[in-house]
Amino acid sequence: MNIDTRNKVLSIVLGIVILALSWLLYDSIVTPYQEVLEREAMTERVRYHMSTVKDVLIQYDVRHGKYPPAEGGLDSVVQFVQTDSAMMAISDSLLSYKGEAFAAGQLIYSPRDQQRFIYSVNDTIRPPLYLLEDPSEDSDDAIGSLSRTTMRNAPSWN
Repeated sequence: MNIDTRNKVLSIVLGIVILALSWLLYDSIVTPYQEVLEREAMTERVRYHMSTVKDVLIQYDVRHGKYPPAEGGLDSVVQFVQTDSAMMAISDSLLSYKGEAFAAGQLIYSPRDQQRFIYSVNDTIRPPLYLLEDPSEDSDDAIGSLSRTTMRNAPSWN
C-alpha cells in the first residue's frame, strides 16, 4: 500500500473515531442533565400535589372547624373534594397541573412513586396542627409541623 492510500485510510478511521468520541462526550453531558431536569419536574409536580392537599385541608378546617383525623384523614380529603359543592365548583382548576387534569382520587398519592402522602395531625394543642409528608425516600418535602405553630401550613421547601 502506498503512502497516499494509507494516509487516506488513516484519516477516515481517525475521523470516525473523532465522531464516535464526540458523540460519547456529548451524550455523557446531556443524559445526566436530562435526568436532573426530569427529577426537578417530578419534584415540582409532587410539591404541587402537596400544596393542593394543603389547600383542601385548609378548606376542610374552615368548613368543619377541625382537620380530618389521622386515621383515614386523606380519604376524608378526597371525599370532601368530591362531595362539597364549593370544592366541586373549583375542582377543575384545583385538580390540574399545567393544563393536565388528574382525578380527585389521585390527589393524595405522590406522582413520583404512587404512594400515599403521609398525613398526621396533632389536635391536642391550639391551634391544631398537621404534617403532610412526601413518602419518597429521596425527598424531605413536608408541609406543616406537629409541634411548631409557626410552621402551620408552611412548606419545607420555601
